[in-house]
Parts: sequence; C-alpha cells; structure tokens
Amino acid sequence: MLTSFVDGIFCCFTGKSTNVVVPIESSEPTDGFEFVEVKPGRVLRVRHIIPDRPVVEEPGTGEGGTVSCKRKISVYRNGQLLIENVNEATHPELVRYQNGDSTVDMEVSNCEAPVAGQATETPAGGQAAETKPAPQEQQQVHRRRRKPKRSIVIDCERKITCCKGTHPDVALFFIHGVGGSLDIWRSQLDFFSQLGYEVIALDLAGHGASSAPRIPAAYTFYALAEDVRIIFKRYAKRRNILVGHSYGVSFCTFLAHEYPEQVHKLVMINGGGPTALEPSLCSVFNLPTCVLNFLSPCLTWSFLMAGFAHQGTREKKLLKENNAFNVSSFVLRSMMSGQYWPEGDEVYHAEITVPVLLVHGMYDKFVPVQEDQRMAEILLLGFLKVLDDGSHMVMMECPDVVNTLLHEFFLWQPATASKPKQEAAPTKTNTKSPEDTSRPKTAPKSPSKSQPDLLRPTTAPKTTNTGTEAPAAADIKSKGKK
Repeated sequence: MLTSFVDGIFCCFTGKSTNVVVPIESSEPTDGFEFVEVKPGRVLRVRHIIPDRPVVEEPGTGEGGTVSCKRKISVYRNGQLLIENVNEATHPELVRYQNGDSTVDMEVSNCEAPVAGQATETPAGGQAAETKPAPQEQQQVHRRRRKPKRSIVIDCERKITCCKGTHPDVALFFIHGVGGSLDIWRSQLDFFSQLGYEVIALDLAGHGASSAPRIPAAYTFYALAEDVRIIFKRYAKRRNILVGHSYGVSFCTFLAHEYPEQVHKLVMINGGGPTALEPSLCSVFNLPTCVLNFLSPCLTWSFLMAGFAHQGTREKKLLKENNAFNVSSFVLRSMMSGQYWPEGDEVYHAEITVPVLLVHGMYDKFVPVQEDQRMAEILLLGFLKVLDDGSHMVMMECPDVVNTLLHEFFLWQPATASKPKQEAAPTKTNTKSPEDTSRPKTAPKSPSKSQPDLLRPTTAPKTTNTGTEAPAAADIKSKGKK
C-alpha cells in the first residue's frame, strides 16, 4: 500500500502513470498466446487454443430444430415500447408493453367496447343481460388508438443445433469486462479445450498484456468494438458461440446483432439490463488519474468486497493470479468515461434472434438481478439462471457449476417443428361461433403445451411454439419472474 501512495505522488508530479500496461516483447505464439496488431501500434494479446486430438465430425452434426422468429416491435413517440411475438397457430402474443413503470397505450384492434344496450352474454337463467351505456369506455378505447413512431418486423427462421467439441465448425469466444483480462477465463478455457472445443480469448486494449494507448479516445466503446470485430473475423468459424462478462456482454451483443448468421449462441454473465450505455457524470472514476492512482488500494479492496460473495484468502488469491482489476488508473478512467453506446437500447436487444443464456450471481453488487430479468424479458430466446453461491466474478467463484451450465447450453437444441403443427390444429377448430370472436378472450385456466404462456414470453419453446424444453429446464428458467 505504501508503494501505491508513492506512485500516486510520483504521478502528481510527473503527470504519468507508473503502472502502464505494455505488451510482452515477444510476438511469437507461445503456449497458445498470439499478438495481433488490429491497427498500427495497437496490439492485442489473444489466446487461441486448437484441440490437440483429431477433430472428427460426428453423424448428425447438421441436425437440429428450426425456430420461427416472428415478432413486431413498435416504438411510440413517448419512448414506450411494445413487443409482439407473432405465431401462425395462435393469436399475436403481447410480450412486453411496459417501459419502466408506465404502461403503453396500445392500439385495440380485436377488442372493441360493447355498444350501449347490446346483449353480451346469456346467463344460466336464460335472460339476456344488457349493458348500460358506457360513453367513457368508448372514449377510452378511442383514446388508446395511437400510431407508433417506428415499427420493426422480424420474420425469419433460425436453425439451432447441438455444438459439440468434436465439431470442426464450432468456435468459442470469451470477452472480459473492465479491469479484467483473458486470465479470468482460465477455468473455462482449460475445461472446454479439453473437451475438444476451439477457444479464443482476448485482452482488450489496456488490459492484460495488450498495448495501452495514451489517448482516451482509444478506449471508447466504438474503438474497442472495432478491435473485437477484427478478432472475431480473424478466428470465426461457421458456428460461433460468444461468452461475455460484464462490459464484455455489450461487445458480444454488438457482434450478435451485426453477424446473426455467424453467431450461433450467446452467453451473458452479469451483463445488466438492455439499456443504452452512457457514462456517469457523478462517479469516482471522473477524478484525475493521479488521484485514482493514489486511491488504487481502496478501489481494489472495494472490488474484492463487491465482486466476490466471500472475501477470504481464496478470493484474494484468485484476484491476484487471474490478473483481475489490475489496470492502470488512466486506462480505468478512460474505460469508464468511454462507455457511450446510445444504439444499445431495448429495441436493439429485442432484434436479436440468437439463443441467449443469462447467468447471474445472486450476491452481485454491481448488477442487480432485476436488470438481468429485464434482459430476459426483452430477448426473443432468453434463458436466465441465477446462481445462489456466486457474485459478479461467478465464473471464478463457481467454475465447475458455470462450466457445466455453459456446456449444457452448447449441447442444447430444440426438437423438430413437425410436432407443433399437429398440436396447433385443434386451436383452429375450437372457434365454434362468431360470438366467441366478437368479445375479448381470457387466458385459459389450464393452457396446453401448444399455446404460448403469456407469463413466460421469452423462453424459446413457448415463444416459438416448438414444443421443446430449454437446456436444464429446471435450472434455466428465471427466478422471480411473474
């Protein structure tokens, strides 16, 4: 700690940080490490592990389930959002018509207010019950008719297959967050490389052994996203799976949105809600670099307390060995102030059709569980798993549980779409009379598998009506959802 104080005083006098991260001198690949120059003078360290055993494509590699991705996203002028999952076998499903605490005034097309004096139902006694004139209800219906500012229609089919380590067209990408490095994925890289997967992990600029430019513009979201794009295009296979942690989730989302045909599955670990990134004006990271360098011991201690569920000798050892939160004060300040990404809002995330697994540590003090629940509601194919014994660095705290969970998700694939078509047939023949279609229908008390569950619109089986189960169905479903 005394050394950090001396470094802080030295920084105040010289204006330079003493703990600048520089790349390793050798650029030759050693032990799976490579150094890639993404731009002149901008070098990133990449760990690329190719399985040693011969890769044999097993029979049935191309088999899988086809998921129909049909949804309509409407954005209103007041900023409210309405998402409809459209299914051919059933009526349109309203997935989310809230933005915060305000309800969207949705357009009522199939449900019209009853005319004054018109009989609606015949009770058991046989006498018709007439409704009283309700001019207020009619005015309310007319007031609810609102034209959206922008509408986005997604109509595509996605084939989801099982991704095994013996498949030569599968690659796993791991992206860390602020203050981390590729070393935080050590357990995951060793586990999946031993299973035969080809794994790629990188150090973001200023982290690990990558170069650290001395200009703040080198650490904006767009500059880092371009680096990640170059690495992805360099090592990508036909089916790629992205795994991101914290701030790295935003880069995985960016790639999944830009390359939907190449990104096969996506994993978000403590990534937060589907909100646009904007730097905070009132933050400790806005202090001068020399002050942050002087406070670095306190910041490291705070990260240990908030990033781990337990603060013992094991956690301190993990924090030191895995090179987590070991960056210069200048890089840390530039990374926090460069998190500006206005495009990454709810609409941007709602357009993603890739299957997504969300992993959240229960004791995470950086990302509340409500944000990951909101993310699972917005995504078309989202599965949320909350780990009771983990925190923000859950992949380091519970490596075995996380590795098993990820592996099950990689192997998951929906069933064929032939079964839902047979189940959807009775739903069309149940319309007995026009009286049933003239009034609003309530949700059935005991819905069948062929009907979507309005309370769980984001799971793949219920959204797409494929009649399948999610990976580890008892564990993947989100907790605390209504």
